[in-house]
Amino acid sequence: MSRLVVIGGGMAGLSAAYAAHKANPALTITLLEAGPRLGGKVLTHAEDGFLLEGGPDAVVRYKPWALELMRELGLEGELVGTLPARPSALIHDGKRALPIPAGLQMVVPGDLWALAKTPLLSPFGKARALLDLLLPGKEEDEAFGEFIRRRLGNQVWERLAAPLSGGIYGGDPAELSTLAAFPQLKELERTHSSLIRGALEQRKKRGTREAGGLFASLRGGLGTWVEAITRGLEGVQVYPHTPVTGLERRPESWRVYTSQGYQEAEAVVLAVPAGTAARLLEPLYPTAARALGEIPYGDSATVSLAFPAEKIPPRVGHGMLMAAGQGFHVRGFTWTDQKWAGRAPQGYALVRAYFSGISAREAELIQMALADLERLWGQVPPPERSWVFRWPQGLPRYTVGHLERVKTATEAERLAGLFLAGAAYQGVGLPEVVRLGSAKALQAVAFLSRGAPSAVPHPA
Repeated sequence: MSRLVVIGGGMAGLSAAYAAHKANPALTITLLEAGPRLGGKVLTHAEDGFLLEGGPDAVVRYKPWALELMRELGLEGELVGTLPARPSALIHDGKRALPIPAGLQMVVPGDLWALAKTPLLSPFGKARALLDLLLPGKEEDEAFGEFIRRRLGNQVWERLAAPLSGGIYGGDPAELSTLAAFPQLKELERTHSSLIRGALEQRKKRGTREAGGLFASLRGGLGTWVEAITRGLEGVQVYPHTPVTGLERRPESWRVYTSQGYQEAEAVVLAVPAGTAARLLEPLYPTAARALGEIPYGDSATVSLAFPAEKIPPRVGHGMLMAAGQGFHVRGFTWTDQKWAGRAPQGYALVRAYFSGISAREAELIQMALADLERLWGQVPPPERSWVFRWPQGLPRYTVGHLERVKTATEAERLAGLFLAGAAYQGVGLPEVVRLGSAKALQAVAFLSRGAPSAVPHPA
């Protein structure tokens, strides 16, 4: 009987186990998770009428893989969109909070009239952005901050692109690889010779972020998605509290060593952070392990604060992002009770602060969030409740050279029956993680259906 072991119980591993089980219900599948629970950074916490997301709070609609899985799991009736709000979010430029320009495509202006009217940019900044329509393209990869400054100017970077992109990856968004983290923008440059021209065209094909129509969640929080996938794994052997300590490639199978013994399998899906994968693969494929070890990770955290609604100022839209270089600690705030229905009891406001690239204790993170709110509001009452969710080294950073590192790392899949999945490779968002986990599971099922060949020789 064919056997598959999935290592890692985050969304990549859960998606892989589910896809493999669906493709071949007779397959013996084991899911191993080092921690006490499944779901990775998808963590919903309910307490006394408050519904909190410790990690991501939504999926984007235009990347279909997460929504397709939710619907397949019977969650169609639980899908919800953000509450109506115009503007949906503001950006604070250090002096005042201003609406995000309408028609924005990712971080690129897709509405020339809105660009002309926005007070976020000075007349010079707007004129500099329009030079994008005339500038030549550039084929090679470059840091994201350099790319946006080259195409659209420094003001667009500091006041639009940096705040909008700062919450996606850990650390400084200026250091990201444009080709790895934002390939769509390099494609716009290649196909339209201009980001703005490409964004104008793209806007005709899909919605814009200011209406909030791009985002979806679940009525009971994204944690209900984890619960639904887990229910769909009936017959799969699921072991939390089971860290994997080693991998051995045997002539006809894999041996997966854990803190509680070992598992035998003909195929393995390794759906863990890059550093963990590097440690496990170092004896088997040193060059791939070195490449995985070179993928940097950054810290992130969320702080949720509950206030009596009458004690804080009126808030606009769903939240506020912070311009770069203005001395804020947080990347942005979400007005959770105004973004999603049913997230706070009547009479309460629920504010969520997002941190990226900051290592601090829980009490320090709360004080940083309150200090930034005081800067925005002038005076902040003591929160009645607070919750902190920290993700040390939780987000991979796709810095320049990432595509080359991933190409080298995935050479480890030359080892017969090994498949790599997770946020370290082709996207950190939930849709991309689901897509890759599912795809690797189907490759594993196809491999097993052909019959597992003997192991390839170990590389020198």
